[in-house]
Amino acid sequence: MRSATALHRILSATVITALVGSAPVTALAAGAKLQAKPAPARSGQRPVTHVGAAPTGTVRPTTEVVLSTGQGELINLPANVSDVWVSNPGVADVYVNNPHQIHLFGKDSGESTIFATSASGTVIYAANIRVSQNLSSIDRMVKLAMPDSDIKVTTVGQIAVLTGTVSSPEDSAAAQRLVTALLNPGVAIGPDAALKVGVINRLRAATPLQVNLQVRIAEVSRSFVKNIGVNLTSRGSGSTLFGITQGRQGTIATAPGTIGSGIINADGSLPGQTVFTQPAATGMGTTLGLAGHALGMDLLSSLDLGERDGQVSTLANPNITVISGETGSFLAGGEFPIPISQGLGAVSVDYKQYGVSLSYTPTVLADGRISLHVRPEVSQLSSQGSVTLSGVSIPALTTRRAETTVELGSGQSMMIAGLLQNNHNNSIDKAPALGDMPIVGALFRSNAFQRNETELVIVITPYLVKPVNANDIVLPTDGYKAPTDLGRVFMGQLGGGTTGGDRPKPTMAPAPTAQPSLGAAAPAPVSPDPIPGSPVDRRRDAPAAITPPSSQTKKGASAAPGFDIN
Repeated sequence: MRSATALHRILSATVITALVGSAPVTALAAGAKLQAKPAPARSGQRPVTHVGAAPTGTVRPTTEVVLSTGQGELINLPANVSDVWVSNPGVADVYVNNPHQIHLFGKDSGESTIFATSASGTVIYAANIRVSQNLSSIDRMVKLAMPDSDIKVTTVGQIAVLTGTVSSPEDSAAAQRLVTALLNPGVAIGPDAALKVGVINRLRAATPLQVNLQVRIAEVSRSFVKNIGVNLTSRGSGSTLFGITQGRQGTIATAPGTIGSGIINADGSLPGQTVFTQPAATGMGTTLGLAGHALGMDLLSSLDLGERDGQVSTLANPNITVISGETGSFLAGGEFPIPISQGLGAVSVDYKQYGVSLSYTPTVLADGRISLHVRPEVSQLSSQGSVTLSGVSIPALTTRRAETTVELGSGQSMMIAGLLQNNHNNSIDKAPALGDMPIVGALFRSNAFQRNETELVIVITPYLVKPVNANDIVLPTDGYKAPTDLGRVFMGQLGGGTTGGDRPKPTMAPAPTAQPSLGAAAPAPVSPDPIPGSPVDRRRDAPAAITPPSSQTKKGASAAPGFDIN
């Protein structure tokens, strides 16, 4: 082996000497001339280094061999080999058993180059060798794990690049995890793991999957309030004064003025008469009043009978479309200001959103199912719970919100949240002991009853969607027309148009149709220039005759070279 190496070096030195000695003198002189006069660099530009072609006689490997660490290959050579050279024996090495065979095996991750030459210096075999952990089995494992994907793994040094197409983003992440584990055996894969070979994921989904999510938030709230209140006011007469007050108090007074004067007051009472004033209305139900003189006292009583039924229905149906793996958000509502003290008397204003909002992140899985992280919300301004700060009233919010992660197929629906609430409130206001007496005790107690019922349901439905033609989309404003001044002022019209009408839509211009004509397929013959003074030249100088337009000319016909068929 050593003698073959020494012979190879002697032959290489002889060949190089012969090449240098046979080089043309003119070429060397031209080279010296070029070096003596370098091209001036333009101002503002960086110097550019031009890499020329390889010198004559240079041989570069055209074959690439991929090996895993510890894996080998047997290479059969077409001729006897006398010298084998390896650029990086620490990565890949060879074992020569006979002049016609080379055993090539990988030792460590990296790249190397091998040349095998004959006794005459002819290159018999040349190859670039790439060695890495499990490199030869990666493609087979990826194909076995994801048969519907087209993934190629390319390693360069300590970096592997994944290229190709996959069915879904979930397959892309799974392929990256698989390749990372195969290229880094014995390493616990994690965010902070020290990897031997890093993996760059450049996989693309075969088709961009877009998900439209429809959310229905339906709520029905019912309230029932019933009040029975007794109001009693009395005023004693004579030397003994005795009074009873229950509930809302009325007034018992004596009309001013001189008794017997006959003057009628503004309220229609005579001087000295007793004037009874009933309690103000409660704003709910009916108040029945009774006033008079009994048992030596002036009595004023009223009975409040109130009942209120309320029902509130809320239906919100937001929807939004987003690409798989991205996050989309939607808000239909507004923002209200909140003053915030900054110290030293400074006040800043912050804004808080309210209304119907939707935020979700879809991920389309390999089997076509959709994983959703969804967060719908419906909020309304409310005076209940509002606060007043420095003379500024800040409203409260009534909020219905849900946040969860679910998985379902396209077109399937799922109720992700629901609420059924039933509240009862019953209270009695009474006088101790007197309010417990039968029959008569009803004059000394008031009863209030309140019941609230709420039912809330949130349903989501995802769809895999594709774009459509713009003319196929129906808008709420289709068929709407603004009213004229005459209709708005004299007829009181708020709008016009046709329900379900159509809006102006752009259309494609029709393609021009070619008119058939003789000679259009071939160019018209070009005649030579006429000789001056010839009959042809005189005909050319004569004024052209004006042909009247034909009444049978087709509309849209275009001029064409050749003969006219008319």
